[in-house]
Amino acid sequence: MVTLATGALTLADWAKRLDPDGKVPAVAELLSQSNEILEDAVFKEGNLPTGHRLTIRTGLPAVFYRMINQGVPTSKSLTAQIDEACGILEARSHIDVELAKLNGNTDEFRLSEDSAFIEAMNQTMAGAMFYGNPATDPRQFLGLQTRYSLSTAGNGTNIMKAGGAGSVNTSIYLVVWGENTVFCPFPKGSMAGLMQQDLGEESVPDANGNFYQALRALYQWKNGVAVKDWRYVVRICNIDTTDLVGQSGTQATAAATNIINLMSRAIDRIPNLSMGRAAFYANRTITSMLRIAALNKSSAALSVQEALTQFGAPTVETRFLGIPVRKVDQLLNTESTVA
Repeated sequence: MVTLATGALTLADWAKRLDPDGKVPAVAELLSQSNEILEDAVFKEGNLPTGHRLTIRTGLPAVFYRMINQGVPTSKSLTAQIDEACGILEARSHIDVELAKLNGNTDEFRLSEDSAFIEAMNQTMAGAMFYGNPATDPRQFLGLQTRYSLSTAGNGTNIMKAGGAGSVNTSIYLVVWGENTVFCPFPKGSMAGLMQQDLGEESVPDANGNFYQALRALYQWKNGVAVKDWRYVVRICNIDTTDLVGQSGTQATAAATNIINLMSRAIDRIPNLSMGRAAFYANRTITSMLRIAALNKSSAALSVQEALTQFGAPTVETRFLGIPVRKVDQLLNTESTVA
């Protein structure tokens, strides 16, 4: 018996998508997430076919006081170059032509499938922007958590620990996006963002090597993260979510490790907020507790206010001292404790 590959849509999948009248329904995307970092990130074409080469100042020239009739030594600044690699996130869709024809509207059916692929790509890309680690998977690019993972490292002053020591930790990130701070490069000569390419109808093999006609699509996203100036990212780590929800222990209101106190301190780790677009990034647990804190406080420092998305859609946005707090469902509640 011929068996379709597990990655192909089956008749059972089709049946689950049909309304009683035989039309393609509007699928309830129960697996969709909010990963608003993808809306904020600054994208820039890289200067390499595989990413972007950064030139970073590593030392200032020596300067001197002088006396009349006396000269001073020459000096120079020091620089270093770092290559930031991009990853290629890719997926393919093969839909049996006869399957797509069943309701007489192949375009509508394919659109239904496209939306699922786009959501999967968005979730994977948002996760990689934090947790990407070429040391464990050389196909990935270097994410923010991987860069800010050791408090004794050179960038350790921008890693703030919230006191958690268990297995229910999460993090908050403050990022200032800009071409001279933090941005997302894409390879030289390519395009920014997610690309969907209709490859048309073609004969493709099934699991047994037999061919059938399929409508093929390619989804691709070439992207990376470039931190040109490490001072423009602050990670608040070791946030015990149990303490946070209970507003006790390390997250008691009066605790020095309370996230409100650490978020305020994080802002002062940034040399110059006017260098780009600043935003805090946190998961659903953090953002919900921040709204509770906003409702409980009489101060206007933490507020919930109306705003517009970059697409002009109205929304209610949580802000801390004027900086938006953006929701990223890909940020875990099971992070390891940072030493």
